[in-house]
This record gives sequence, C-alpha cells and structure tokens, in this order.
Amino acid sequence: MYSVTYHRASSVADAVKLVKKGEDAKFLSGGMTLLPAMKTRLAAPSDLVDLCHIADMKGIKVSGKNVTIGAGTTHGEVASNEKLKAVCAAFSDLAAHIGDPAVRHKGTIGGSIANNDPAADYPAALIALDATVVTNKREIAAAKFFTGLFETALKDDEIVTAVKFTAPAKAGYEKFRNPASRYAMTGVFVAKGKDDVRVAVTGAGEDGVFRSKEIEAALSKKFDASALEGVTVPAKNLMADIHASSDYRAALVVVMAKRAVAKANG
Repeated sequence: MYSVTYHRASSVADAVKLVKKGEDAKFLSGGMTLLPAMKTRLAAPSDLVDLCHIADMKGIKVSGKNVTIGAGTTHGEVASNEKLKAVCAAFSDLAAHIGDPAVRHKGTIGGSIANNDPAADYPAALIALDATVVTNKREIAAAKFFTGLFETALKDDEIVTAVKFTAPAKAGYEKFRNPASRYAMTGVFVAKGKDDVRVAVTGAGEDGVFRSKEIEAALSKKFDASALEGVTVPAKNLMADIHASSDYRAALVVVMAKRAVAKANG
C-alpha cells in the first residue's frame, strides 16, 4: 500500500493552494474514475485535494432559458432538478441514465467533464448546447474545452467551477449502452435552437466527442427522424474495439440520432 495525503478544501482558492503544495497532487471530485484508477495502481498521486465540500461549486440556477450548474453538482441532482427539467428535460434525462444509482449519487458533472472520458455523456450535451465551461481562471467554450481522449484545455491548477448554457427550443439525447459499464458505445445529443441545429456524438470518435455535420444538415431542413432516412455517417475516424466496429458505430450514430430527435419532439 502506498501513502497518500488527503486534504479537504474549504474553497476554490484553498484547493488551488493545496494542489500546488503537493509533489503530484490531484483534485478529487466524485472520485468515480480517480479512485478506481488508484485501486488498480494506474494512478498514484501524492495528495488528494477533495472538492466535494466547496459550497460555491454546488447547485443549479435557472433564469428564464439560462442555466448554470455548479461543477460539484451530482448527476442525481441534475437528473432530479425540476427547474432544469422544465427548460431542458434532455439534460436531466441524460444525467438520469449515467452509470447506476451509486455513481449518480456521488459522481459530479465537473469531475466528468474534467476527466473527458471518450464515452462520457456530458461532453455531447455541452457541445450540442454550445455551452460554456467556467473555471477559477476563465470561461472556455465547450467546443474548445474538449481537446482529445481524456484531454481538456484545463491547466494543472485550474478547476472547473460551473457550466452554463442557454436552453434550446428542443433537445434530446439517446445512447446505446455497454451492458456492463453503461457507458455510451454511441450517444447522440441533438439541440434545435432558433437559427440552427447542433448534433454532438460521444462514445464513437477516435478523438472523443464530435459534431456530425451530415446529421445537422439533414435536420436543419426538417427536424424530424424521417429526415435521417438514407443519411450516412463516415466510419473513418470512428472507434473500433471489442464491442463494435467503426462501421457498426457509424450506423449506430444515425439510429441514436433518430431516437434523440423523436425524444426532442416529444
């Protein structure tokens, strides 16, 4: 057993100070990825700086169509918030199908997007909603925040404090789940705004989340599942693994998009 020093941060500023003091310190949010990685010795930080008790990073605010979600808000809280459901039910529905009850009770939106697992759900929502990621230093457009597999624009001492977006007129999310992990083998979030349609895909891209121009073009003409008949997505640059080939994932993208649009249209 290796040693690790635990710190409970009282504020964002306190957390930054503590992580700078450690030789190889890591921020701890829900711990749904970091703690299993430590158990299997894939990660061995010298210090853990716990963000879970910082009140300023928790909660959901809805003002008209404008939504702000604190990074320390759990998936369960995102799933159950009635004000959020009223303006963007698709976002709450997405959170309601992350992992299992234990994961939803402890895992946080900030931890998820900072980790940027290529099969995580939130990145697709944030890209499709043209969201903004707020940190202790700056605001970053979601399109520039997710930079690759498990990679983001975050600096070493930078903490995600919130995400914010304007709720679209219609939105829907659907994913094809891995039966064991419940991660998305392919997940598609569609959002129809006043002037455009944005479609983001998770669980399929070799570089993580991406927008599907083919599906966006079809839905811009007619926001209905029928508009996707005959539409194809290139298999190039899609993942191929023991679960599915790139061709299979390409087909799944279209199927999940149809289901997401059907949900959006209610």
